[in-house]
Amino acid sequence: MGLLPSLHVPVAALLGSCLLGLTAAQEAILHASADGASSLSKDYCMHYNPKWTTLPSSLENATSLSLMNLTGTPLCHPSDIPPDGIKNKAVVVQWGPCDFLEKARIAQQGGAEALLIANSSDLLSSLRNRSEFQNMTILIAIISQKDLKDMKQTLGDNITVQMYSPSWPNFDYTMVVIFVIAVFTVALGGYWSGLIELENMRSVTDAEDKEMRRKKEEYLTFSPLTVVMFVVICCVMIVLLYFFYKWLVYVMIAIFCIASAMSLYNCLAALVHRMPCGQCTISCCGKSIKVILVFLSGLCISVAVVWAVFRNEDRWAWILQDILGIAFCLNLIKTMKLPNFKSCVILLGLLLVYDVFFVFITPFITKNGESIMVELAAGPFENAEKLPVLIRVPKLICYSVMSVCFMPVSILGFGDIIVPGLLIAYCRRFDVQTGSSSIYFISSTIAYAVGMIITFVVLVLMKKGQPALLYLVPCTLLAASIVAWSRKEMKKFWKGSSYQVMDHLDYSTNEESPVTTDEQAEQQ
Repeated sequence: MGLLPSLHVPVAALLGSCLLGLTAAQEAILHASADGASSLSKDYCMHYNPKWTTLPSSLENATSLSLMNLTGTPLCHPSDIPPDGIKNKAVVVQWGPCDFLEKARIAQQGGAEALLIANSSDLLSSLRNRSEFQNMTILIAIISQKDLKDMKQTLGDNITVQMYSPSWPNFDYTMVVIFVIAVFTVALGGYWSGLIELENMRSVTDAEDKEMRRKKEEYLTFSPLTVVMFVVICCVMIVLLYFFYKWLVYVMIAIFCIASAMSLYNCLAALVHRMPCGQCTISCCGKSIKVILVFLSGLCISVAVVWAVFRNEDRWAWILQDILGIAFCLNLIKTMKLPNFKSCVILLGLLLVYDVFFVFITPFITKNGESIMVELAAGPFENAEKLPVLIRVPKLICYSVMSVCFMPVSILGFGDIIVPGLLIAYCRRFDVQTGSSSIYFISSTIAYAVGMIITFVVLVLMKKGQPALLYLVPCTLLAASIVAWSRKEMKKFWKGSSYQVMDHLDYSTNEESPVTTDEQAEQQ
């Protein structure tokens, strides 16, 4: 049940392997009231770019403007301005057919104070050249088509609007939450992988068991060639997603639901097996099945189905996505194995290049100047569907905005957890094989935490999405290498300690220091 995720979703998970901050547009509040009826008013969400225009931080300081509905005209030429004029008014228009910047220029020439663009998407590009807005003083913002329709039905045709953006605190607590989730997941996944390795070593008692274990290990282990093929597949997949996103995103959603439900089951089943109660069984097809596992399967499937149905519900669907995502990352880290440090270096090195290329280099290739990785993380082509390969934590800090707006989120790609996690898991298994008191595991986990902190610092300073592997890979590889060199075990650490095939293990005499075939050969 836990093998399917290892075959498909790792490719999709690595597509979201960059850490992002705020989305392109910032949330603000549009306070609309009906003229002549001061008690009839309603707040709506709008999005604007704070680099282009500043807004007051409270309703009391916001200017009242009369709203003029020009959704029936394109406003692409000065002749589209109505005879009554638009001076000192907030104008609402439809998206297209001409560029929104051209609409803003015409509205400003007509004397309008604000241009509201009704659109199905909340995104407002932040990549436009600032020089294009040097002479622009008009506010440019986006509101949803649904809100515009509700505004007409609720408040009528004569509407006054006030726009303001509540101040945001300087400290972003979501970084702390993401840090805890990431470090906890890689640490637990690595430690769990070591426990499984220790149990497998203890259970090998005859040649038949060792042969079965060898075949299983080969199926779950990345060889250097497999690593290279895996990275190539990742590159092909991300390009296909970029060009065929509207269709492939649903394939990824379906795969994520299946894989994450299985992963959640595997994680929870490990706890259930250790419970002293709930051991009742039923017979089915000649096999004995625990009743509690049947209910557990139903629970895991239900969680995945509920998320799939309500995945676009920004208020709470992120909780289910994070739970499923953490379970998926844990299951993959403790299941998939890198056989030696050589494979770790190849995998992490290639994926570092992959991450940097698709974040920093592709903006020079794409037509809109946006990186492919950021586009896929945000959902290109104004697509409402997002790839479910991210840990999402909403910024629950501005309650007035949160009450009417979709919550802005900080995100971390699964790849930024899984890729270093595989190295940490290898370090833990190496500790088990050599009896090194978890020194490799602890040092690599601390290095991962340091890499995450560096990523956050750079993110805050540059105020731009960062490829987290750019900082995580050097930190973890360097830490593991330093420990291996200082312990004079680099040769063994580089080639692996033959933990895939154990020809002789005697735990009755020395459980803490198992002797591997490599060590026997060296002794001889």
